[in-house]
Amino acid sequence: QVSLVESGEGSVQAGSGLIISCVISGDTVDKLTVAWFRQTPGRIEKEFVAAWLGGLNGATHTDDSLKGRFLLSRDYTKNSLRLHMMRLTVEDTARYYCAATQRREVLLDVGDYTIWGQGMQVTVSS
Repeated sequence: QVSLVESGEGSVQAGSGLIISCVISGDTVDKLTVAWFRQTPGRIEKEFVAAWLGGLNGATHTDDSLKGRFLLSRDYTKNSLRLHMMRLTVEDTARYYCAATQRREVLLDVGDYTIWGQGMQVTVSS
């Protein structure tokens, strides 16, 4: 059974960077499509951030609005996926979720993912 656990520092100053991790248990990241979503304050829906396409040789897909500031990398030793966030603003404050599926394609919708972590809060202060 695959499980996901998010971790990392939760509070940063605007303008700084932050790396958060999603540790995967029960399967290897190369066999999954693993994505990050976030839920901003006051909103019910989660928005897509970026995805790692393990079944497509580790290709990545990042939301157009975040390209250039957010990117993904894999930690081979820990079977984890890291989200690198740069030049953070208060608008990046959100609960960040890791999600996974065994489907090997670019998937941008919450409903496409069957495995979810508990999420972690990231707060960017001005």
